[in-house]
Amino acid sequence: MPDTASEPVVLYVCTTCRAEGDGDGPRAGARLLAAIQAELEAGPAGALRVEPVECLSVCKRPCTVAVAGPGRWTYVYGDLDPGHSARTILDGIGFYAEAPDGIVPWRARPEAFRKGVVARIPPRGEGPAGR
Repeated sequence: MPDTASEPVVLYVCTTCRAEGDGDGPRAGARLLAAIQAELEAGPAGALRVEPVECLSVCKRPCTVAVAGPGRWTYVYGDLDPGHSARTILDGIGFYAEAPDGIVPWRARPEAFRKGVVARIPPRGEGPAGR
């Protein structure tokens, strides 16, 4: 098994998510991305790469992010508040980065992650179809 501990965790942030009440200004997803980037400027986040994406196809549960890493389960989270979720997301990703397979014990996950989980996707090559 390759050593993936030094490879960065990737946070995908849907920048096209719309929240109720979004007007002519930036969409909720773009505001969430800006808030995450502002939090990252305030302090180190370890091996984390943030990537804006056009759409995660979870339009009924904005704002949405996905977190992935080599050899780890991928998680998609929705229903995140663009104005108040940045620190929660980064804290949750810290737990994810510490777990070799990306599986964080349920009680250790931030509440927003427990309530907002949309999908959990196995690492590539896991299970009978990947062998």
